[in-house]
Amino acid sequence: MSFPDAVRYLARKYKIELEETEVSPEALLEQQALESMYLLNQFALGFFQQQLLETDLGKSVGLSYFKSRGFREETIRAFGLGYAPDSGDGLTQAAIQKGYSIELLRKLGLTSSSDRDFFRARVMFPIHNLSGKVIAFAGRILRKDTKAPKYINSPETDIYQKNKVLFGIYQAKTAIRKEDACILVEGYTDVISLHQNGIEHVVASSGTSLTSGQIRLIKRFTNQLIILYDGDAAGIKAALRGLDLALEEDLDVRVVILPDGEDPDSYVQKVGTDAFRLYIAEKARDIIRLEAELLMEQAGNDPTRRAAVIGQIGQTISKVKNPIRRDEYVRIVREIIGVDEGKLILEINKSLHRQVEKHVQQQESAAAAAEAPIAAPTEDTTAIGDTFQERDLVRILMTAGSAIFDVDAQVTVAEYILMNIEDVLDEFDHPLYREIVHICYERITQKLPIGLDLFLHSASPDVRRLAVNVSTSPYEFSENWANKWDIFLSQAHPEANHQKDAESLIKRFKLRKISRFKARNARRIQELMASDGDSTEMEACMRLHIRLKEIENQLAKELGTVVLKG
Repeated sequence: MSFPDAVRYLARKYKIELEETEVSPEALLEQQALESMYLLNQFALGFFQQQLLETDLGKSVGLSYFKSRGFREETIRAFGLGYAPDSGDGLTQAAIQKGYSIELLRKLGLTSSSDRDFFRARVMFPIHNLSGKVIAFAGRILRKDTKAPKYINSPETDIYQKNKVLFGIYQAKTAIRKEDACILVEGYTDVISLHQNGIEHVVASSGTSLTSGQIRLIKRFTNQLIILYDGDAAGIKAALRGLDLALEEDLDVRVVILPDGEDPDSYVQKVGTDAFRLYIAEKARDIIRLEAELLMEQAGNDPTRRAAVIGQIGQTISKVKNPIRRDEYVRIVREIIGVDEGKLILEINKSLHRQVEKHVQQQESAAAAAEAPIAAPTEDTTAIGDTFQERDLVRILMTAGSAIFDVDAQVTVAEYILMNIEDVLDEFDHPLYREIVHICYERITQKLPIGLDLFLHSASPDVRRLAVNVSTSPYEFSENWANKWDIFLSQAHPEANHQKDAESLIKRFKLRKISRFKARNARRIQELMASDGDSTEMEACMRLHIRLKEIENQLAKELGTVVLKG
């Protein structure tokens, strides 16, 4: 129910008189139009049920089908199942005689443009909203010697949006709360069969992949989602659809794959309720674990495909909002795919960055507040802010890119730097520095060396000029240390401290970028608060702010830097 409808319902129930302000004629007409849709659908429900239970044709065809599926009469009535006869315009004429308009019949999809019944010779499944009102119908054909589709559905209307509805949610909502879990299946008959067998916390997505609207509907009652699908390849693939959306909404998602050749309806009737519940409890598998196992099985020993699996799994784990759960998934997946934890975390961080940047771009686009690009100077003279750090990173890459950073792992300075800032390569403000890091990135991916000569002989005069500048050390040890004081320094020049220099610079660089993301996000939060903006976007911005603050604090702690609150 909408909030006003809920207030009116409670007022009627407890005999409380409400004082309501006068609504505009337009709003009143809109409300009356919606009520007319509900009333007409309720009339159609009664018509289909009467045809099923009280006519000879309905009993011999429709009722016989439902009973062949094992449905008892109380179940048929509880779900409002019915039958649409092949009479041409029986429903249409009955509705018109009751005073309903042909235009409304067409709008709801009950009558075709030729003024014939849309649903004919089909058993009928009404679709209810949360408050139990009928908002649409699905009809299943029974004849096998026809090219007509097996199922047809009502069109979308002001009261029915398919991506926000789950079949059976009205009948299941109380059980979902009680069980603190929701079982998701594909078909209407699966829902009804399980419900009849005492497993009532079950809904269907009507054969479509899970949508964000349906996920939010489930979250109103529980955070536990169990996806129950057939045991064939198509069923497993269907189980993985909508995975990212469910994880983004912080649902705990598990999958139960039924034995080959079984669907929920057939299996519960085969083994009974207790055995079915036990099977779900024992066979429910975490969906990220399942995805990792399936992808690794498909990849086999192919190194290219195995590398792609790491990227795909990293992207999936990045959708998990809870950092503790995300860390646990890293541990689980690392054991499954046999990969170094650092590589997996790198893929997760890359994906997180893409999500952050995408969200920031959407905010900036919506606010029409894109930042002005920074012009590229012809030579590197004044470098301040982020640009200063960008220049320092480029200096290390150009002068020491091929130097060994880790002897045991045989990792070069360039590989170490670029692996750690790979997720922010496109965030360089200075076009020249951005160009150089991309050149270096391409070379390390091709296992080619990076040296100063490469840039000194570049076709670009700006690159050559920068190479000359960074190759000249700005530091010089005073001769007096040795000549006058007999102090001989064994420490390398500052620019030669590649390892410490690189580690520190990477952290400072990422701290600046994250702080900038956070500032832009904070501005958007202020704009939404000032304009009483979209609550969903506000919630997303607040979650993003918390995550960016966590990253910023961690980097600042490692650098020994104080970050002001914000």
